[in-house]
Amino acid sequence: MSLRALLFDVDGTVADTERYGHRPAYNSAFRKLGLDWNWGPRLYRKLLSQPGGKERLRHYVDHHQPDLAHHATAYANDPALWVAGVHELKSRYFQRYLRKGRIPLRPGVARLIREADAAGLHVALVSNASRASLRPVLRYGLGKELAGRIDLVVSGEDVTRKKPAPDSYLLALSRLGLSADECVALEDSAMGLRAAVAAGVPTIITTNANTEGEDFSSASVVLDCCGEPDQPAHRAGGHAVGPYLTLERLRAVQRLAGSAHS
Repeated sequence: MSLRALLFDVDGTVADTERYGHRPAYNSAFRKLGLDWNWGPRLYRKLLSQPGGKERLRHYVDHHQPDLAHHATAYANDPALWVAGVHELKSRYFQRYLRKGRIPLRPGVARLIREADAAGLHVALVSNASRASLRPVLRYGLGKELAGRIDLVVSGEDVTRKKPAPDSYLLALSRLGLSADECVALEDSAMGLRAAVAAGVPTIITTNANTEGEDFSSASVVLDCCGEPDQPAHRAGGHAVGPYLTLERLRAVQRLAGSAHS
């Protein structure tokens, strides 16, 4: 069975958006709204266990019970509406950071997208993020040239259940008309790994500061990035893939995963 598609998670995988984009954008939105909140790295890592930005906000208010100040009545009257408003403001800051080039792509991502497209493979983005968050990633993070090589985008709004449920990956496979063993997924978190593996897709993990130390025992390979010829990836587990990911090494991962299931 030949490799026919790469399925990329977005936040933390394509770019380190959580560290340089989403978390600072939340804090900027809080300040703009007069909320004396600050999501530091340790707290934010815990909040990432929630499957999306709106879920993070709701969980934080309900479980951490911060001071809502003059927003208390609005939240009590319609929590979903209030959360949506905060998230919309946060998304505007996030877009601004992307537009200013403050959230670079992770090493090896642009190269792999170009190589996959040139080899006739499909390239899809499979994310829990909202469409509003994904649009600026495509426009400013990837840019016109790379975004033009993306065949499919599945957002968290396209499925009933977000990751760690497999729904987004199953939808991607259905829309691409491919079986799971014709694809390789690239993820950064245990949540994303659970989703991809549940859909039957062999998965490579590229960790970051928010996901180091999570349970990646079901991953085919665990690296610290996809790597470049002059910026080697460091292997944390799984099969050896060389100093950086290439299409041939991705095909080897796919073949090994297929052999393990045959």
